[in-house]
Amino acid sequence: MPRTLRITTRNATFQQWQALLDNRTKRHRAGEFLVQGVRPISLAAEHGWEIRTLLTADGPALSRWARDLIDSTGAPRAMLSAELMRELGGKDEESPELLAVVGLPADDPARITVRPDLLVVVFDRPTTPGNVGTLVRSADAFGAAGVIVTGHAADPYDPRAVRASTGSLFALPVVRVPSHREVLDWARGLGVPVQIVGTDERGPVDIAEHDLTGPTVLAVGNETHGLSAAWRDACDRMVRIPITGAASSLNAASAATVALYEAARQRGAR
Repeated sequence: MPRTLRITTRNATFQQWQALLDNRTKRHRAGEFLVQGVRPISLAAEHGWEIRTLLTADGPALSRWARDLIDSTGAPRAMLSAELMRELGGKDEESPELLAVVGLPADDPARITVRPDLLVVVFDRPTTPGNVGTLVRSADAFGAAGVIVTGHAADPYDPRAVRASTGSLFALPVVRVPSHREVLDWARGLGVPVQIVGTDERGPVDIAEHDLTGPTVLAVGNETHGLSAAWRDACDRMVRIPITGAASSLNAASAATVALYEAARQRGAR
């Protein structure tokens, strides 16, 4: 049985975990991040992510869910005071029963499973962690094989992104790469023709009129400026989502969700 570490003060170990919440540099230097919430923690374990440490509150007996998770993962356990768990849990009013320190996977597009109906979403330079998590959740819901985040972008492993994904981050590959070049090199090396489709409110074709049933990389731009010029040049086709009303545009994650639904609709109809 792994030994249980007891922590009652804000010592160096606690500070390392605390830094995982709001310091992306320390997250990636340590190669790990902090996961909050029953569903995200359960999915991380279910999908075989590396659970490095399980943090529990020093208090009432643990629930059956928490006991089973501790037993099934065999991960080292740390017991913290309720006050310290509240600080790490992100909820001032209550102390979480369980938190998990989870290892970061490799940023390698090869993690994405290639299949005949390949659908991958690229999010170019997103600025808001919540939008990253929402897009990952939609990609999971509508059958995408993975999400690639390009450029200087919000961190998919930021707690706000993880929460917004409601655990979908652990169910499909999410990969960060520096630019469009890495995505294009990966797509060219797949051995099958892959179309690159970009979304833009001024695109010349309605998305419903473009065939999304074949292998597709769907590129969505950032919240303020849309797709970069490099991505626009790389796209085989730019499509628009028709909207009405006073709204000038859709939120980036919302636009991605609509595009993903349209791809799923076309593939289901086929």
